[in-house]
Amino acid sequence: MEYQYIIGGILAFILGFVLWHRSTGMKKTKESRENVRDEVVKSSEQVLCQSENATNTDIIIVGAGVAGSALAYTLGKDGRRVHVIERDLTLPDRIVGELLQPGGYLKLIELGLEDCVEEIDAQQVFGYALYKNGKSTKLSYPLQNFDQDVAGRSFHNGRFIQRMREKAASLPNVRLEEGTVTSLLEVEGTVKGVQYKTKIGQELTTYAPLTIVCDGCFSNLRRSLCKVDIPSCFVALILENCELPYPNHGHVILADPSPILFYRISSSEIRCLVDIPGQKLPSISNGEMANYLKTVVAPQTPQELHDAFDFAINKGNIRTMPNRSMPAAPYPTPGALLLGDAFNMRHPLTGGGMTVALSDIVVLRNLLRPFHDLSNVYSLCKYLESFYTLRKPVASTINTLAGALYKVFSASTDPARNEMREACFDYLTLGGVFSNGPIALLSGLNPRPLKLVLHFFAVAIYGISRLIVPFPSIPRMWIGARMWIGARMISVALRIIFPIIKAEGVQQMFFPTMLTHYRCQVV
Repeated sequence: MEYQYIIGGILAFILGFVLWHRSTGMKKTKESRENVRDEVVKSSEQVLCQSENATNTDIIIVGAGVAGSALAYTLGKDGRRVHVIERDLTLPDRIVGELLQPGGYLKLIELGLEDCVEEIDAQQVFGYALYKNGKSTKLSYPLQNFDQDVAGRSFHNGRFIQRMREKAASLPNVRLEEGTVTSLLEVEGTVKGVQYKTKIGQELTTYAPLTIVCDGCFSNLRRSLCKVDIPSCFVALILENCELPYPNHGHVILADPSPILFYRISSSEIRCLVDIPGQKLPSISNGEMANYLKTVVAPQTPQELHDAFDFAINKGNIRTMPNRSMPAAPYPTPGALLLGDAFNMRHPLTGGGMTVALSDIVVLRNLLRPFHDLSNVYSLCKYLESFYTLRKPVASTINTLAGALYKVFSASTDPARNEMREACFDYLTLGGVFSNGPIALLSGLNPRPLKLVLHFFAVAIYGISRLIVPFPSIPRMWIGARMWIGARMISVALRIIFPIIKAEGVQQMFFPTMLTHYRCQVV
């Protein structure tokens, strides 16, 4: 009987030593026996806390931007226990993510988040106005078959995000915490959770069967294999107390060297985004940027906005941001998933980022609903591989259109590229199916990759017809030159769109098939 007490005592001593070893880091100290006891208790509480997190959290979400907040609410509403860790929970102040296409608004409705565009002074958007060389045309969204409230929305990005954070935090099973995730916790290739630092500097770990990384374009958690391209930068201004020539429409000016955007973000403010190719910008501090905006950009803006544009420059609140592009490169990892700008980015010219993110959330929610138990991470990882295929119709259409339109809308020294640009503008001004089709693609209302390719090459063919018709009236000496430019237009179209399609994945883009789902026993 005595040997049982001896063994119990030895085990208790070993356990106490292990806890002391963890808390002190094997450092020799001269602390009193009382301090050692306190450290042992503290370590015990931390272990218990981590164990509690492991059992009380189904999904960890890193980041509470548009994607992270919407996902937290969506999964929380489905009964998941969600822990969201966001670096900064104060009101964000960004110059992009301010325009939500109608297709994205429909996804908001599907997720039950449509009230997040209320009470933030959001503005309805019904289409675009396109400008080139003093000419303009209005391109309206094809909304005839939708409810009256279905339209695009433009707003202050931070206000929109805060509304979604509040909605997510209102669910009792969603925990929103401010902290910086420093690393994913991997064990033998499986992500078990994350390590993060709290607002007060305390380093903690938390565990869950599934970790979803939504920490945006500056993500430090995505793999280094992801190649991020920076084709240009935006220079941002806010114009105050002025009216757009076409109310409730985004304005795109096909300027030299690249497009200029105007859209209303509140009842009294208009956002202006000036695209500058490359990464080298005029200096703001020494006045080079203000001079560039006044001498190069201002003369190309609509006459109605000249005074407000000049006033905004003189006010001095000029901001810049690099435009990133990154194809979705899936790296299936048991226990982890990438989403939002951390996973996939496209040029923001078309304002499609939030539409893609919200569409991805709808796909992911529908895939996860049959899984009541997420603990079998390998089966879950294999099952979620279908996510990368199911997202393609919407994502690849918007991604490809954004990349292709940016290249077509930018000025060039190549006569064939400039002819393609002119043809695109004239093609859209034809109206009817020639404008409704491309605008339905851009808005996310009809995301069909094949229609995108058909319209893109229809623009090239239309451009060729403009060069050679009327055939009899063209001097014979010009016919050969025009035919050569026409042939080069087809070459330009191929060189623009095929690399984008290749990056998106030809098979997934045009022949999306449902991958075989692993059957899971419903617990």
